[in-house]
Amino acid sequence: METSEKGIALIKRFEGLKLNAYLCSAGVPTIGYGNTYYPNGTKVKLGDTISKEQADELLKDILKKFEAIVKRKLKVKVSQNQFDALVSHTYNTGGSDTLFRLINTGADKQTIKDWIETRYITANGVKLNGLVRRRKAESDLFFG
Repeated sequence: METSEKGIALIKRFEGLKLNAYLCSAGVPTIGYGNTYYPNGTKVKLGDTISKEQADELLKDILKKFEAIVKRKLKVKVSQNQFDALVSHTYNTGGSDTLFRLINTGADKQTIKDWIETRYITANGVKLNGLVRRRKAESDLFFG
C-alpha cells in the first residue's frame, strides 16, 4: 500500500511548503513539506533552498520511509484512509508504538480516536493549535 493523493494532500496542508530552510516550532532546520533530512541522510541546514519541484520529489522520496514504518508496525489490515492517516501521523511524529498497539490489538474506536486527538499536540511543552487541528484531521481520515 502507498499513500494516496488524499493522504499526500493532508500532509502538504499541515506541513505547508517552505522553499527556504527555517526553524520549525521544535527548533529544527526544516525545508519543503516539513523535511528535516534529505534522502541521502544529510540534515537540512539553515540557508538551504529548493524549488517546488524538488520539494515534491523530496516528499515523494521521504514518504517511502514513513510508509515502511507504518507497514512494519501494522499487524492488521487497514483501509486506504487508515493507512494515509497513519502515514501522516508517523511523518509528523516518527511513529507511536502505543498507537500501533491500540490498532493491532483491536482497541475500540473511541479509545483510538481519543488517543490520536490528544497526543503529540505540543512542541517544547506548548500546545499548538496547528497540531490539534492536524490530529483531528488524521482522526477524521482514519475513521472516515
